[in-house]
Amino acid sequence: MLHPYTHDPSAASYGTEAADALGIDPERVFKTLMVHVEGRLAVGVVPVSGNLDLKAFAAALGAKRALMADPAAAERRTGYVLGGISPLGQRQSSPTVIDGSALALETMLVSGGRRGLDIEVAPADLLRLTGGITAAIGTAK
Repeated sequence: MLHPYTHDPSAASYGTEAADALGIDPERVFKTLMVHVEGRLAVGVVPVSGNLDLKAFAAALGAKRALMADPAAAERRTGYVLGGISPLGQRQSSPTVIDGSALALETMLVSGGRRGLDIEVAPADLLRLTGGITAAIGTAK
């Protein structure tokens, strides 16, 4: 299900803006982050109410170290702009790790590919569509 909202260009956090604008618990709204892991880009999907644990993310992919990807590289790889990067329909697919907290939810929201649009999807469907895995990669803010 699509959830459009009016994007405020001055918003400090795209994910928190989406949760607030849609009136949805931030635990159900997930941000999509591009991560550089030992020479390749990968996707991390975590609740907007927390942060990505880079060490746990690297471990989930069998690596020792991970760093946030360069924003320009993330945009080139996905075909989306920052704040609108979706785990779905990326220009080039990347290994995807979804925080395990999603499994406790009936549905979750992820970016729909542009600022001001979220997609509501069942976690199992997102895993299937991305070929992703789950792991405890999120931390509380």
